[in-house]
Amino acid sequence: MAKHSITKRWIFNNLGVVVLAILVIDMAIIYAVQNYFYSNAKQYLISKLNAVTSVLSIHSQDSSSNFSAEMRKMLETFNEKDKIELMAINSKGRVVLTSSGFSPDAGDPMPDYDKALSKSEGDQVYRLNRGEKILAVSVPIDSMSSEYSAVRMVTSLEKIDDTIKNYAIAITIVCLVIILIIVMTGLYFAGSIVRPIRQISGIARKYAMGDFSRRIENDSDDEIGDLCTAINNMADELSATEAMKNEFISSVSHELRTPLTAIKGWAETLMIDGGGSPDTMKKGVGVIVNETERLSQMVEELLDFSRMQNGHFTLQNANMDILAELGDAVLIYSDKARREEKEIIYNEPEMLPFVYGDKNRIRQVFINVIDNAVKYSSAGDTVTIMAYEKGGSVVVMVTDTGCGIKESDLSKVKTKFYKANHTRRGSGIGLAVADEIITMHGGTMDVTSEGEGKGTTVIITLPAVKP
Repeated sequence: MAKHSITKRWIFNNLGVVVLAILVIDMAIIYAVQNYFYSNAKQYLISKLNAVTSVLSIHSQDSSSNFSAEMRKMLETFNEKDKIELMAINSKGRVVLTSSGFSPDAGDPMPDYDKALSKSEGDQVYRLNRGEKILAVSVPIDSMSSEYSAVRMVTSLEKIDDTIKNYAIAITIVCLVIILIIVMTGLYFAGSIVRPIRQISGIARKYAMGDFSRRIENDSDDEIGDLCTAINNMADELSATEAMKNEFISSVSHELRTPLTAIKGWAETLMIDGGGSPDTMKKGVGVIVNETERLSQMVEELLDFSRMQNGHFTLQNANMDILAELGDAVLIYSDKARREEKEIIYNEPEMLPFVYGDKNRIRQVFINVIDNAVKYSSAGDTVTIMAYEKGGSVVVMVTDTGCGIKESDLSKVKTKFYKANHTRRGSGIGLAVADEIITMHGGTMDVTSEGEGKGTTVIITLPAVKP
Protein backbone atom coordinates (compact mmCIF):
# COMPACT_ATOMS: atom_id res chain seq x y z
CA MET A 1 0.00 0.00 0.00
CA ALA A 2 1.34 3.41 -0.94
CA LYS A 3 2.32 5.74 1.86
CA HIS A 4 -0.40 8.25 1.09
CA SER A 5 -2.81 5.96 -0.76
CA ILE A 6 -6.55 6.55 -0.83
CA THR A 7 -7.16 3.21 0.91
CA LYS A 8 -4.83 4.10 3.77
CA ARG A 9 -6.39 7.53 4.21
CA TRP A 10 -9.85 5.95 4.15
CA ILE A 11 -8.87 3.40 6.81
CA PHE A 12 -7.38 6.00 9.15
CA ASN A 13 -9.99 8.69 8.55
CA ASN A 14 -13.43 7.43 7.55
CA LEU A 15 -13.15 3.90 8.91
CA GLY A 16 -11.55 5.13 12.13
CA VAL A 17 -14.42 7.54 12.73
CA VAL A 18 -17.01 4.87 11.93
CA VAL A 19 -15.37 2.27 14.21
CA LEU A 20 -15.07 4.82 17.02
CA ALA A 21 -18.74 5.79 16.60
CA ILE A 22 -19.85 2.14 16.63
CA LEU A 23 -17.72 1.43 19.75
CA VAL A 24 -19.25 4.43 21.50
CA ILE A 25 -22.73 3.22 20.52
CA ASP A 26 -21.82 -0.29 21.71
CA MET A 27 -20.71 1.03 25.09
CA ALA A 28 -23.76 3.26 25.35
CA ILE A 29 -26.11 0.33 24.63
CA ILE A 30 -24.32 -1.90 27.16
CA TYR A 31 -24.52 0.88 29.74
CA ALA A 32 -28.22 1.36 28.99
CA VAL A 33 -28.86 -2.40 29.35
CA GLN A 34 -26.96 -2.50 32.64
CA ASN A 35 -28.79 0.56 33.90
CA TYR A 36 -32.12 -1.00 32.87
CA PHE A 37 -31.49 -4.24 34.78
CA TYR A 38 -30.05 -2.48 37.84
CA SER A 39 -32.95 -0.01 37.91
CA ASN A 40 -35.51 -2.82 37.70
CA ALA A 41 -33.73 -4.72 40.51
CA LYS A 42 -33.62 -1.59 42.66
CA GLN A 43 -37.31 -0.84 42.05
CA TYR A 44 -38.16 -4.42 42.94
CA LEU A 45 -36.22 -4.22 46.23
CA ILE A 46 -37.77 -0.84 47.05
CA SER A 47 -41.28 -2.18 46.42
CA LYS A 48 -40.60 -5.21 48.66
CA LEU A 49 -39.02 -3.01 51.32
CA ASN A 50 -42.00 -0.63 51.24
CA ALA A 51 -44.31 -3.60 51.79
CA VAL A 52 -42.20 -4.63 54.81
CA THR A 53 -42.19 -1.12 56.29
CA SER A 54 -45.97 -0.88 55.79
CA VAL A 55 -46.50 -4.02 57.88
CA LEU A 56 -44.03 -2.81 60.50
CA SER A 57 -45.81 0.54 60.63
CA ILE A 58 -49.06 -1.24 61.50
CA HIS A 59 -47.37 -3.21 64.30
CA SER A 60 -45.74 -0.07 65.66
CA GLN A 61 -49.13 1.56 66.04
CA ASP A 62 -50.59 -1.53 67.81
CA SER A 63 -49.81 -1.15 71.50
CA SER A 64 -50.69 -4.78 72.18
CA SER A 65 -48.07 -6.20 69.86
CA ASN A 66 -44.37 -6.67 70.52
CA PHE A 67 -42.54 -4.76 67.73
CA SER A 68 -39.25 -6.65 68.22
CA ALA A 69 -40.99 -10.01 68.11
CA GLU A 70 -42.90 -9.05 64.99
CA MET A 71 -39.66 -7.89 63.35
CA ARG A 72 -37.98 -11.21 64.12
CA LYS A 73 -41.01 -13.16 62.91
CA MET A 74 -41.13 -11.20 59.63
CA LEU A 75 -37.46 -11.86 58.89
CA GLU A 76 -37.81 -15.56 59.71
CA THR A 77 -40.86 -15.98 57.46
CA PHE A 78 -39.53 -13.83 54.58
CA ASN A 79 -40.46 -15.88 51.48
CA GLU A 80 -37.73 -14.62 49.09
CA LYS A 81 -34.77 -15.31 51.31
CA ASP A 82 -33.26 -17.55 48.61
CA LYS A 83 -32.44 -14.52 46.44
CA ILE A 84 -32.92 -11.52 48.73
CA GLU A 85 -31.64 -11.06 52.24
CA LEU A 86 -33.72 -8.93 54.61
CA MET A 87 -31.84 -7.26 57.48
CA ALA A 88 -32.77 -5.26 60.54
CA ILE A 89 -30.32 -2.59 61.73
CA ASN A 90 -30.39 -1.42 65.36
CA SER A 91 -30.08 2.12 66.60
CA LYS A 92 -26.27 1.76 66.75
CA GLY A 93 -26.04 0.98 63.02
CA ARG A 94 -25.35 -2.72 63.39
CA VAL A 95 -27.12 -5.55 61.60
CA VAL A 96 -28.77 -7.53 64.40
CA LEU A 97 -31.27 -9.67 62.46
CA THR A 98 -31.11 -11.28 58.98
CA SER A 99 -33.53 -13.47 57.04
CA SER A 100 -30.73 -15.98 56.37
CA GLY A 101 -29.69 -16.21 59.98
CA PHE A 102 -26.10 -15.21 59.13
CA SER A 103 -24.73 -11.86 60.15
CA PRO A 104 -22.64 -9.95 57.58
CA ASP A 105 -18.92 -9.40 58.10
CA ALA A 106 -18.28 -6.64 60.56
CA GLY A 107 -15.93 -4.87 58.15
CA ASP A 108 -18.37 -4.76 55.23
CA PRO A 109 -19.45 -1.17 54.44
CA MET A 110 -23.11 -0.15 54.23
CA PRO A 111 -23.14 3.01 52.06
CA ASP A 112 -26.87 2.57 51.39
CA TYR A 113 -27.58 2.76 55.13
CA ASP A 114 -25.49 5.93 55.42
CA LYS A 115 -27.57 7.49 52.61
CA ALA A 116 -30.84 6.36 54.23
CA LEU A 117 -30.00 8.23 57.44
CA SER A 118 -30.01 11.54 55.56
CA LYS A 119 -32.80 10.70 53.13
CA SER A 120 -36.04 8.74 53.09
CA GLU A 121 -34.19 5.78 51.53
CA GLY A 122 -30.74 4.81 50.28
CA ASP A 123 -29.45 2.46 47.64
CA GLN A 124 -25.99 1.47 46.44
CA VAL A 125 -24.27 -0.99 44.09
CA TYR A 126 -20.89 -2.03 45.51
CA ARG A 127 -18.61 -4.93 46.26
CA LEU A 128 -18.21 -6.62 49.62
CA ASN A 129 -14.79 -7.26 51.08
CA ARG A 130 -14.90 -10.83 49.77
CA GLY A 131 -15.46 -9.46 46.25
CA GLU A 132 -19.15 -10.19 45.72
CA LYS A 133 -21.08 -7.47 43.87
CA ILE A 134 -24.39 -6.59 45.52
CA LEU A 135 -27.28 -4.18 45.37
CA ALA A 136 -28.43 -2.90 48.78
CA VAL A 137 -31.45 -0.73 49.66
CA SER A 138 -32.15 0.69 53.13
CA VAL A 139 -35.23 2.46 54.54
CA PRO A 140 -35.13 4.22 57.96
CA ILE A 141 -37.73 3.10 60.59
CA ASP A 142 -36.44 5.02 63.62
CA SER A 143 -39.83 6.73 63.80
CA MET A 144 -41.48 3.35 64.40
CA SER A 145 -39.10 2.01 67.05
CA SER A 146 -36.32 3.27 69.21
CA GLU A 147 -34.61 -0.13 69.05
CA TYR A 148 -34.26 -0.30 65.27
CA SER A 149 -33.04 2.45 62.95
CA ALA A 150 -33.58 0.84 59.49
CA VAL A 151 -34.51 -2.25 57.54
CA ARG A 152 -32.34 -3.30 54.64
CA MET A 153 -32.56 -5.61 51.62
CA VAL A 154 -29.48 -7.00 49.87
CA THR A 155 -29.33 -9.09 46.68
CA SER A 156 -26.44 -10.49 44.70
CA LEU A 157 -25.92 -9.05 41.20
CA GLU A 158 -24.07 -12.10 39.91
CA LYS A 159 -26.95 -13.48 37.84
CA ILE A 160 -27.92 -10.02 36.62
CA ASP A 161 -24.32 -9.35 35.60
CA ASP A 162 -24.21 -12.68 33.75
CA THR A 163 -27.35 -11.65 31.83
CA ILE A 164 -25.85 -8.23 31.11
CA LYS A 165 -22.64 -9.90 29.97
CA ASN A 166 -24.58 -12.10 27.53
CA TYR A 167 -26.34 -9.01 26.15
CA ALA A 168 -22.99 -7.19 25.96
CA ILE A 169 -21.40 -10.08 24.04
CA ALA A 170 -24.36 -10.22 21.64
CA ILE A 171 -24.31 -6.45 21.09
CA THR A 172 -20.52 -6.46 20.62
CA ILE A 173 -20.77 -9.30 18.09
CA VAL A 174 -23.41 -7.36 16.17
CA CYS A 175 -21.19 -4.26 16.21
CA LEU A 176 -18.16 -6.28 15.07
CA VAL A 177 -20.22 -7.78 12.23
CA ILE A 178 -21.31 -4.25 11.24
CA ILE A 179 -17.68 -3.07 11.35
CA LEU A 180 -16.60 -6.10 9.30
CA ILE A 181 -19.30 -5.41 6.70
CA ILE A 182 -18.29 -1.73 6.58
CA VAL A 183 -14.61 -2.69 6.22
CA MET A 184 -15.30 -5.20 3.45
CA THR A 185 -17.66 -2.93 1.51
CA GLY A 186 -15.37 0.04 2.11
CA LEU A 187 -12.28 -1.81 0.92
CA TYR A 188 -14.20 -3.05 -2.11
CA PHE A 189 -15.40 0.50 -2.84
CA ALA A 190 -11.94 1.99 -2.28
CA GLY A 191 -10.45 -0.77 -4.43
CA SER A 192 -12.93 -0.04 -7.21
CA ILE A 193 -11.55 3.50 -7.23
CA VAL A 194 -7.87 2.77 -6.52
CA ARG A 195 -7.44 -0.06 -9.05
CA PRO A 196 -8.49 1.95 -12.13
CA ILE A 197 -6.61 5.00 -10.83
CA ARG A 198 -3.44 2.92 -10.52
CA GLN A 199 -4.07 1.55 -14.00
CA ILE A 200 -4.66 5.08 -15.28
CA SER A 201 -1.47 6.27 -13.58
CA GLY A 202 0.63 3.48 -15.09
CA ILE A 203 -0.77 3.92 -18.58
CA ALA A 204 -0.53 7.73 -18.33
CA ARG A 205 3.21 7.36 -17.66
CA LYS A 206 3.47 5.35 -20.87
CA TYR A 207 1.55 8.09 -22.68
CA ALA A 208 4.01 10.63 -21.27
CA MET A 209 6.83 8.61 -22.84
CA GLY A 210 5.05 8.58 -26.19
CA ASP A 211 3.64 5.03 -26.08
CA PHE A 212 -0.06 5.31 -27.02
CA SER A 213 -0.61 1.60 -27.73
CA ARG A 214 -2.17 0.73 -24.34
CA ARG A 215 -5.80 1.39 -23.40
CA ILE A 216 -7.47 1.39 -19.98
CA GLU A 217 -9.80 -1.52 -19.30
CA ASN A 218 -13.20 -0.05 -18.45
CA ASP A 219 -16.09 -2.10 -17.05
CA SER A 220 -17.90 0.53 -14.97
CA ASP A 221 -20.51 3.11 -15.87
CA ASP A 222 -19.79 5.67 -13.14
CA GLU A 223 -17.54 8.73 -13.02
CA ILE A 224 -14.42 6.52 -12.99
CA GLY A 225 -15.73 4.83 -16.13
CA ASP A 226 -16.28 8.24 -17.72
CA LEU A 227 -12.69 9.19 -16.80
CA CYS A 228 -11.33 5.97 -18.31
CA THR A 229 -13.34 6.55 -21.49
CA ALA A 230 -12.14 10.15 -21.70
CA ILE A 231 -8.50 9.10 -21.26
CA ASN A 232 -8.87 6.36 -23.87
CA ASN A 233 -10.39 8.90 -26.25
CA MET A 234 -7.55 11.27 -25.44
CA ALA A 235 -5.06 8.51 -26.22
CA ASP A 236 -6.79 7.89 -29.54
CA GLU A 237 -6.57 11.59 -30.36
CA LEU A 238 -2.95 11.83 -29.20
CA SER A 239 -2.06 8.74 -31.18
CA ALA A 240 -3.74 10.13 -34.27
CA THR A 241 -2.12 13.52 -33.72
CA GLU A 242 1.28 11.90 -33.20
CA ALA A 243 0.87 9.92 -36.41
CA MET A 244 -0.25 13.04 -38.29
CA LYS A 245 2.62 15.03 -36.79
CA ASN A 246 5.15 12.44 -37.92
CA GLU A 247 3.49 12.33 -41.31
CA PHE A 248 3.51 16.12 -41.39
CA ILE A 249 7.22 16.25 -40.59
CA SER A 250 7.89 13.71 -43.31
CA SER A 251 5.66 15.58 -45.76
CA VAL A 252 7.18 18.99 -44.96
CA SER A 253 10.67 17.53 -45.23
CA HIS A 254 9.78 16.21 -48.65
CA GLU A 255 8.10 19.49 -49.64
CA LEU A 256 11.18 21.43 -48.57
CA ARG A 257 13.62 19.02 -50.20
CA THR A 258 11.97 19.20 -53.63
CA PRO A 259 12.18 23.01 -54.19
CA LEU A 260 15.58 23.21 -52.46
CA THR A 261 16.90 20.50 -54.77
CA ALA A 262 15.53 22.34 -57.81
CA ILE A 263 16.93 25.70 -56.65
CA LYS A 264 20.33 24.18 -55.86
CA GLY A 265 20.46 22.31 -59.18
CA TRP A 266 19.62 25.30 -61.34
CA ALA A 267 21.85 27.61 -59.28
CA GLU A 268 24.81 25.24 -59.83
CA THR A 269 23.96 24.99 -63.55
CA LEU A 270 23.83 28.76 -63.95
CA MET A 271 27.00 29.20 -61.91
CA ILE A 272 29.03 26.59 -63.84
CA ASP A 273 28.37 27.61 -67.47
CA GLY A 274 27.29 31.18 -66.84
CA GLY A 275 23.73 30.41 -67.73
CA GLY A 276 24.42 29.14 -71.23
CA SER A 277 21.82 30.35 -73.69
CA PRO A 278 19.33 33.10 -72.81
CA ASP A 279 16.52 30.51 -72.86
CA THR A 280 18.34 28.33 -70.36
CA MET A 281 19.03 31.37 -68.17
CA LYS A 282 15.38 32.41 -68.29
CA LYS A 283 14.13 28.91 -67.57
CA GLY A 284 16.54 28.45 -64.63
CA VAL A 285 15.67 31.81 -63.06
CA GLY A 286 11.96 31.04 -63.52
CA VAL A 287 12.33 27.71 -61.72
CA ILE A 288 14.25 29.36 -58.88
CA VAL A 289 11.60 32.09 -58.54
CA ASN A 290 8.70 29.59 -58.56
CA GLU A 291 10.30 27.22 -56.07
CA THR A 292 11.26 30.13 -53.82
CA GLU A 293 7.63 31.26 -53.91
CA ARG A 294 6.56 27.74 -52.90
CA LEU A 295 8.98 27.80 -49.98
CA SER A 296 7.80 31.26 -48.93
CA GLN A 297 4.16 30.15 -49.01
CA MET A 298 4.94 27.05 -46.98
CA VAL A 299 6.91 29.03 -44.38
CA GLU A 300 4.05 31.54 -44.14
CA GLU A 301 1.57 28.73 -43.46
CA LEU A 302 3.82 27.33 -40.76
CA LEU A 303 4.21 30.75 -39.17
CA ASP A 304 0.45 31.32 -39.22
CA PHE A 305 -0.12 27.93 -37.66
CA SER A 306 2.46 28.66 -34.95
CA ARG A 307 0.79 32.03 -34.20
CA MET A 308 -2.59 30.32 -33.88
CA GLN A 309 -1.18 27.71 -31.52
CA ASN A 310 0.43 30.42 -29.36
CA GLY A 311 -2.60 32.73 -29.45
CA HIS A 312 -0.69 35.47 -31.26
CA PHE A 313 -2.73 35.35 -34.45
CA THR A 314 -4.42 38.77 -34.82
CA LEU A 315 -6.78 40.32 -37.32
CA GLN A 316 -6.81 43.86 -38.71
CA ASN A 317 -10.56 44.16 -39.21
CA ALA A 318 -12.35 46.73 -41.35
CA ASN A 319 -15.23 46.86 -43.84
CA MET A 320 -13.97 45.31 -47.09
CA ASP A 321 -15.10 44.47 -50.57
CA ILE A 322 -14.89 40.69 -50.66
CA LEU A 323 -15.16 40.62 -54.47
CA ALA A 324 -11.87 42.51 -54.77
CA GLU A 325 -10.02 39.94 -52.63
CA LEU A 326 -11.66 37.00 -54.41
CA GLY A 327 -10.83 38.55 -57.81
CA ASP A 328 -7.15 38.94 -56.84
CA ALA A 329 -6.97 35.30 -55.77
CA VAL A 330 -8.59 34.12 -59.01
CA LEU A 331 -6.18 36.26 -61.03
CA ILE A 332 -3.17 34.76 -59.25
CA TYR A 333 -4.11 31.20 -60.32
CA SER A 334 -5.60 31.86 -63.74
CA ASP A 335 -2.27 31.73 -65.60
CA LYS A 336 -1.08 28.76 -63.57
CA ALA A 337 -4.26 26.80 -64.34
CA ARG A 338 -3.93 27.64 -68.02
CA ARG A 339 -0.33 26.40 -68.10
CA GLU A 340 -1.44 23.12 -66.47
CA GLU A 341 -4.32 22.80 -68.97
CA LYS A 342 -6.95 23.36 -66.29
CA GLU A 343 -9.81 25.83 -66.54
CA ILE A 344 -10.98 28.32 -63.91
CA ILE A 345 -14.52 29.59 -64.38
CA TYR A 346 -15.35 32.61 -62.24
CA ASN A 347 -18.92 33.86 -62.28
CA GLU A 348 -18.33 37.27 -60.74
CA PRO A 349 -21.45 39.05 -59.49
CA GLU A 350 -21.89 42.79 -59.98
CA MET A 351 -22.06 43.61 -56.29
CA LEU A 352 -22.05 41.97 -52.87
CA PRO A 353 -22.49 43.43 -49.35
CA PHE A 354 -19.39 44.44 -47.46
CA VAL A 355 -17.83 42.01 -44.97
CA TYR A 356 -16.19 43.11 -41.73
CA GLY A 357 -12.80 41.43 -41.42
CA ASP A 358 -9.13 41.32 -42.30
CA LYS A 359 -8.86 41.54 -46.09
CA ASN A 360 -5.36 40.06 -46.19
CA ARG A 361 -6.41 37.01 -44.19
CA ILE A 362 -9.58 36.52 -46.25
CA ARG A 363 -7.51 36.74 -49.45
CA GLN A 364 -5.15 34.16 -47.91
CA VAL A 365 -8.14 31.82 -47.39
CA PHE A 366 -9.29 32.26 -51.00
CA ILE A 367 -5.76 31.65 -52.28
CA ASN A 368 -5.45 28.50 -50.18
CA VAL A 369 -8.82 27.08 -51.29
CA ILE A 370 -8.27 27.88 -54.99
CA ASP A 371 -4.71 26.53 -54.78
CA ASN A 372 -6.06 23.24 -53.38
CA ALA A 373 -8.74 23.08 -56.10
CA VAL A 374 -6.12 23.53 -58.83
CA LYS A 375 -3.57 21.29 -57.11
CA TYR A 376 -5.96 18.35 -56.69
CA SER A 377 -7.26 18.63 -60.27
CA SER A 378 -5.74 17.07 -63.36
CA ALA A 379 -5.31 18.37 -66.91
CA GLY A 380 -8.73 18.97 -68.45
CA ASP A 381 -10.48 19.49 -65.10
CA THR A 382 -12.48 22.60 -64.26
CA VAL A 383 -12.54 24.82 -61.16
CA THR A 384 -15.75 26.83 -60.81
CA ILE A 385 -15.90 29.81 -58.45
CA MET A 386 -19.15 31.49 -57.43
CA ALA A 387 -20.03 34.27 -54.98
CA TYR A 388 -23.52 35.33 -53.88
CA GLU A 389 -25.58 36.69 -51.00
CA LYS A 390 -27.81 34.39 -48.96
CA GLY A 391 -29.75 35.15 -45.79
CA GLY A 392 -27.65 38.11 -44.69
CA SER A 393 -24.37 36.32 -45.43
CA VAL A 394 -21.87 36.30 -48.28
CA VAL A 395 -21.22 32.83 -49.70
CA VAL A 396 -18.17 31.87 -51.80
CA MET A 397 -18.27 28.43 -53.42
CA VAL A 398 -15.24 26.78 -55.03
CA THR A 399 -16.00 23.54 -56.89
CA ASP A 400 -13.51 21.39 -58.78
CA THR A 401 -13.80 18.23 -60.84
CA GLY A 402 -10.58 16.80 -59.49
CA CYS A 403 -9.67 13.70 -57.50
CA GLY A 404 -12.28 14.19 -54.78
CA ILE A 405 -12.17 13.05 -51.14
CA LYS A 406 -13.13 9.72 -49.60
CA GLU A 407 -16.12 9.86 -47.26
CA SER A 408 -13.97 8.59 -44.37
CA ASP A 409 -11.56 11.53 -44.87
CA LEU A 410 -14.14 14.33 -45.09
CA SER A 411 -14.39 14.87 -41.34
CA LYS A 412 -10.58 15.12 -41.04
CA VAL A 413 -9.55 17.33 -43.96
CA LYS A 414 -9.65 20.47 -41.78
CA THR A 415 -7.60 18.81 -39.06
CA LYS A 416 -4.05 20.05 -38.63
CA PHE A 417 -1.35 17.89 -40.27
CA TYR A 418 -3.94 15.76 -42.08
CA LYS A 419 -3.55 15.02 -45.79
CA ALA A 420 -6.28 13.07 -47.56
CA ASN A 421 -4.19 12.61 -50.71
CA HIS A 422 -0.48 11.92 -50.31
CA THR A 423 0.26 12.04 -54.02
CA ARG A 424 -0.10 15.83 -54.17
CA ARG A 425 2.23 18.37 -52.63
CA GLY A 426 1.26 20.33 -49.52
CA SER A 427 1.95 20.55 -45.80
CA GLY A 428 -1.49 19.49 -44.57
CA ILE A 429 -2.11 22.62 -42.50
CA GLY A 430 -3.44 25.01 -45.17
CA LEU A 431 -7.11 24.10 -44.70
CA ALA A 432 -6.70 24.06 -40.91
CA VAL A 433 -5.36 27.62 -41.01
CA ALA A 434 -8.08 28.72 -43.47
CA ASP A 435 -10.82 27.19 -41.30
CA GLU A 436 -9.44 28.94 -38.22
CA ILE A 437 -9.36 32.31 -40.04
CA ILE A 438 -12.99 31.94 -41.19
CA THR A 439 -14.07 30.91 -37.69
CA MET A 440 -12.36 34.01 -36.25
CA HIS A 441 -14.48 36.06 -38.66
CA GLY A 442 -17.67 34.44 -37.37
CA GLY A 443 -18.16 32.38 -40.51
CA THR A 444 -18.04 28.74 -41.55
CA MET A 445 -16.10 26.69 -44.07
CA ASP A 446 -17.66 23.40 -45.24
CA VAL A 447 -15.92 20.80 -47.39
CA THR A 448 -18.05 18.28 -49.30
CA SER A 449 -17.33 15.59 -51.89
CA GLU A 450 -19.31 12.82 -53.49
CA GLY A 451 -16.30 10.52 -53.36
CA GLU A 452 -13.01 9.81 -55.03
CA GLY A 453 -12.80 11.03 -58.63
CA LYS A 454 -15.97 13.13 -58.29
CA GLY A 455 -14.51 16.47 -57.29
CA THR A 456 -14.70 18.61 -54.16
CA THR A 457 -16.74 21.64 -53.12
CA VAL A 458 -15.66 24.19 -50.53
CA ILE A 459 -18.36 26.58 -49.27
CA ILE A 460 -17.23 29.65 -47.31
CA THR A 461 -19.91 31.64 -45.50
CA LEU A 462 -19.19 35.03 -43.92
CA PRO A 463 -21.63 37.38 -42.15
CA ALA A 464 -22.37 40.49 -44.24
CA VAL A 465 -22.29 44.00 -42.81
CA LYS A 466 -25.82 45.27 -42.28
CA PRO A 467 -26.50 48.44 -44.29
